[in-house]
Amino acid sequence: MARLTGFLVMLVVASSLGVVASQHQARKLYTAVEREQQRSQQLEIEWGQLQLEQSTWAAHARIEKLAREKLAMRPPLSGQIIAIEERP
Repeated sequence: MARLTGFLVMLVVASSLGVVASQHQARKLYTAVEREQQRSQQLEIEWGQLQLEQSTWAAHARIEKLAREKLAMRPPLSGQIIAIEERP
């Protein structure tokens, strides 16, 4: 009888340790998930800022200004424009 009781006590202790270990692992994983969700939110904010910056850099008025100032480009005069029509 003492052997059976000792064996059952060992099973209960082992089971308890398993529960504690699994709870600890679950808490670590939950913390990791929370950290990754925060990182995801930060990346979404950064993505929005980058899209805004890209639209600013690609704005038509800015491109035209740079073409005039840095490349000395200008619109063609009316006599320099040739219209080509497509035949059906």
